[in-house]
Amino acid sequence: MKALIFDPDLSFGVVPDPVPSPSQVLVQVSAFSLNFGEIAYRSPHPRPGHVPGWDAAGVVVQAAADGSGPAVGARVVTFGWSGAWAELRAVDTTELALVPDDVDLALAAALPVAGVTALQAVRRLGPLPERRVLVTGASGGVGRYAVQLAALAGAHVIASVGSPSRAEGLRELGAAEVVLGPADLTGRVYGVLDNVGGRQLAEAFYRLEDDGVIQAIGKASKEPTTIDFEESRSRSQRGRIENFNVTTPFGDDLARLVGLLSRGELDAQVGWRGPWEQAMAAAEALLSRRVQGKAVLTLP
Repeated sequence: MKALIFDPDLSFGVVPDPVPSPSQVLVQVSAFSLNFGEIAYRSPHPRPGHVPGWDAAGVVVQAAADGSGPAVGARVVTFGWSGAWAELRAVDTTELALVPDDVDLALAAALPVAGVTALQAVRRLGPLPERRVLVTGASGGVGRYAVQLAALAGAHVIASVGSPSRAEGLRELGAAEVVLGPADLTGRVYGVLDNVGGRQLAEAFYRLEDDGVIQAIGKASKEPTTIDFEESRSRSQRGRIENFNVTTPFGDDLARLVGLLSRGELDAQVGWRGPWEQAMAAAEALLSRRVQGKAVLTLP
């Protein structure tokens, strides 16, 4: 089958068809999305024939041998730590959700890693009604989902972006305020969903209210984070940072996100969409911060 691989740069190659385990379905991929992390932090020494990719949506062409999961012909959105950037994908039945006919598979393909990450991180903050929540890197894939999901949870959402142009559409998604970095905050916050790391994570920590919490999700800045705890004692209240890691399986959370998408309560925020032949252009646009939200590639 045809697939996108790193060899060592992103290019097309021919690899063997995947062989599903008894608890996996085989999916004919219709669309997949790109994530910043799987491109920016890819292995410098890719394995020969290895198919990257986390997020894909398509149609089941072979049901799981153990009887779990959907039947042939079902429309599904899928997750796995590899295998999405190809014509066929074998995926565990616990890592997928059904997609109703009224939802575009290309939009569903934008959900898995970014959407589930945001959903789980918002959940980790606890009850949010009327609490102030800062989302750093709010214009990115995880960030735009986090703004929406925190707002749906009742939070007063403050979206932090790198430039005014990156703020486009964030108020419509539920942001009550938009700032140019945590240093721009005019008051303290209870929760932080940090996708940037580095200096922004440190600045956000200094601005927590008493018993506030940060979910350290990503490191888009590629900068290490240095926190001066002596400074924090004079500038902030008591608070904590949690190292966030998404947990699997994704099935239930994916189903919830698909439901929100189907009901019009969630916007997939696809900022770049095109055929998979344009994958190199999409990856470059994502890395250079020219994509508002998610980049999605479609297969013939």
